[in-house]
Amino acid sequence: MTFDFDWVDAFTDVIFGGNGCAVVHAAADVPAKVSMAYVRETSLVECTFTGPSEVADVRVRYYLASREIPFAGHPTVATVLAMRARGLISDGPLRLETGAGVIPVEVTGDTVTMTQMAPAFGPVVPKDLVARVGGIDAEAIIAPPQIVSTGLPFCITVLKDRATLDALCLDPGALADLGAHLGSSGTDVMEPFWVTLEGATPQGDTYSRLLLAPPSPAEDAFTGSATGAMAACLWSSGLIDRPDFVAEQGHGMGRPGQAQVRVLGPRDAITGVEVAGKGVVVMSGQLTLPHTA
Repeated sequence: MTFDFDWVDAFTDVIFGGNGCAVVHAAADVPAKVSMAYVRETSLVECTFTGPSEVADVRVRYYLASREIPFAGHPTVATVLAMRARGLISDGPLRLETGAGVIPVEVTGDTVTMTQMAPAFGPVVPKDLVARVGGIDAEAIIAPPQIVSTGLPFCITVLKDRATLDALCLDPGALADLGAHLGSSGTDVMEPFWVTLEGATPQGDTYSRLLLAPPSPAEDAFTGSATGAMAACLWSSGLIDRPDFVAEQGHGMGRPGQAQVRVLGPRDAITGVEVAGKGVVVMSGQLTLPHTA
C-alpha cells in the first residue's frame, strides 16, 4: 500500500533542529507491527499515522519503535504542520483524537499550540533509584522525583545544575529497576525527564534531557509531552514563580529546540498545559508499506 508522508522537524524553525517526526497520512489503519517497523526504518523516536475521526477533526496514532503510545508532543506539532503544508487544514482551531483523549490545538502559521490535559500526579520515586538511572549522585536531585502525566507519564526529575544534566549517562539496568519499582516490565515508559531550572540559552528558562533505551535512539531531541508534565510538576510544587516560561531541549545533541509553555489554573487546581512550538517540513514523498510485518 502506498501512502503520502512528510518528515517534519518540530519545536524549531530551522531544518535539522528540534525533533524529527515522519507523518504518514491516511494510514491510521495500518497494522501496529507495520507501523513500528516503519519507525525502526526511519531511526526516529516516533512517527504518526493519521486518519478520519468520529469524535474530532482527525485521528492521530503515535508509535515508538517498540509500541504504540497514547500521545506525544513533538509528533503532534509535526502532524498538524504536515497537514497544513498539504492544505488539509488551515489556521485556526483543530481537535485531534488521540489515545489520551481529544487534544485541542490552535494553528497560527508555522506555530502549533496544543492544550495538554490536566496533570495526573502519580507516585513519588526514591531519589537514589532515579539517580542510578542517570549515573549521578542522589544529592544532585533537588526535589522528589514524581511520575506526572499530561497525556503520557514521565518521572520528572529536577537537577541542581547544567553540569549535572550534561553528565548524565543512561544505565539500562537501573532503568529496568525503575520500571520494576513502578510496576512496568518495559524500559520505554515513565523514563526520567531530567530538567534544570536554567536555560540552555539566555532565552530559555528550563533545559531538559530524555535518555532512551533500545530499540529507540539513545536520546530524544525535544519531548513535548514530557515538557507539559514537567511544567505542571514545577508549577504545582512551587519550583517556578510564574506559569509561563520557555523550555529548551536538544542543544547538547546539536538539535536545539524550544517551546513556549503556559500552565493553566492555580498551583493546586491545574486544568491543562499549553505547549506551543514551530516546525518545518524537511522532506515529503510517498512510501510503500506491507500489509503485514
